[in-house]
Amino acid sequence: MSFLILVRHGQSTWNLEKKFTGWVDVKLTENGRIEAEKAGLLIKKKRININFYFSSFQLRANDTLKIIQEVLDDKKNFIRAWQLNERHYGALTGLNKIEVGEKIGKNKVLEFRRSWDIKPEPLSRKSPYHPTNIEAYNNLPKEVLPDTESLKDTYERVLKYFNDEIKKKLLNENILISAHGNSLRALCKYLFKLNNTQISSLEIPTGNPLIIHLNKELEIKSCEYLDKKRAKNLLIF
Repeated sequence: MSFLILVRHGQSTWNLEKKFTGWVDVKLTENGRIEAEKAGLLIKKKRININFYFSSFQLRANDTLKIIQEVLDDKKNFIRAWQLNERHYGALTGLNKIEVGEKIGKNKVLEFRRSWDIKPEPLSRKSPYHPTNIEAYNNLPKEVLPDTESLKDTYERVLKYFNDEIKKKLLNENILISAHGNSLRALCKYLFKLNNTQISSLEIPTGNPLIIHLNKELEIKSCEYLDKKRAKNLLIF
């Protein structure tokens, strides 16, 4: 039996400003750092020995994980994987969600944010927000850097990485993943066997550890958010 702990990064500056962030690197707010520290304290109370840590390529998820590790007094190196990045929001990147809603309608924004296979218009490769122009991705093949993504696209890259690099470790090791709202929603779709309609209703709160207890067949025995005051409905539990 093993534990998988999923943590969405603490509140970022663009979360606070209600901007579509996607693959752009933004910092944690002070509240986001507090959320990360609280997440570490909640995990520490569980007294679980974490064998491997994973995160995306993105600063806000990396910084959240570093704060958690400081609280746990665990100096293990963590594994960074671009496949765990947030969904790429295409031409919406950097725009204010409320302002976009006023222009194209709230339902259209909701469709872009929550639909399974609808993606926004592609982001120009000349944009400073495009991953081809972000230093963190200089060593990646250009063909893997998206111009835009649907949740389905995000699911496919996250699940492939999970199956290739993480799943086998869960047979007898405990793992913590610090990532993003949509990359963790994608992973939860697989773990909780959610259909394409259910996934649109799943919310992942910032900085609130979701601890999943798995049996030897990697089936979920139990799961819970550690911060009960900010827990969200897991749809099946």
